Amino acid sequence: MIEILPLGSSSAGNAYRITDGHTTLLLEAGLPYKELQRALSFQVTQLAGCLVTHDHGDHSKAIKDLMRAGVRIYTGQGTADALGLSSHRLHTVQAHKSFRIGTWTILPFDVEHDAAEPLGFLLANRDGDKLLFLTDSYYCRYRFGGLTHLMVECNYALDIVQERVEAGQLHPAQMHRLLRSHFGLDHVKDFLRANDVSKVQEIWLLHLSDGNSDEERFRREVQEVTGAVVRVAKR
Repeated sequence: MIEILPLGSSSAGNAYRITDGHTTLLLEAGLPYKELQRALSFQVTQLAGCLVTHDHGDHSKAIKDLMRAGVRIYTGQGTADALGLSSHRLHTVQAHKSFRIGTWTILPFDVEHDAAEPLGFLLANRDGDKLLFLTDSYYCRYRFGGLTHLMVECNYALDIVQERVEAGQLHPAQMHRLLRSHFGLDHVKDFLRANDVSKVQEIWLLHLSDGNSDEERFRREVQEVTGAVVRVAKR
């Protein structure tokens, strides 16, 4: 059984605690270290590791503090270089080369985003659970089978974005950047239709935009596609 606890899920900072009851991991390190400490009930040292998808600050802010606290960081070489990371607690990983942390076997895969070396992660445990973590990308070329849990970005709805541009609330350049860097509602639904979701128990929608999303609509439409329990990471 996988337990997922969102600690932060917005442009202000992203971090998620996951555990299978044996090994506890942090996905992303985008909150200030003191906030992470509080959110983790000051049990940072219980983390077996932290996976970081890319170098943008809302995903990587606390990396150096975590390493100083004794937490091992797993990220791509491009991300490590972009952030100037150097530590014996830094473990660089490569797309399509799996590695293990405790009871988790983790497969990184490349995604499309405006960062140095953005990655997604597929995590499997010895109980047969498979968790897909996909955020900050406008396209995923891969298909996955046997998933039981999904954590996927659902940043915006295109019609909401277009309405805000027409109303002068959003600059067209901002819309262009958004469409070329983030997963929207239509992306999520297309991705789910293209994958085997027959075993999915729970879907978490991540990183909803404050102005370009609709929580209840997103939850309803994704649930209609999958029939699974859909939750929204609100923090």
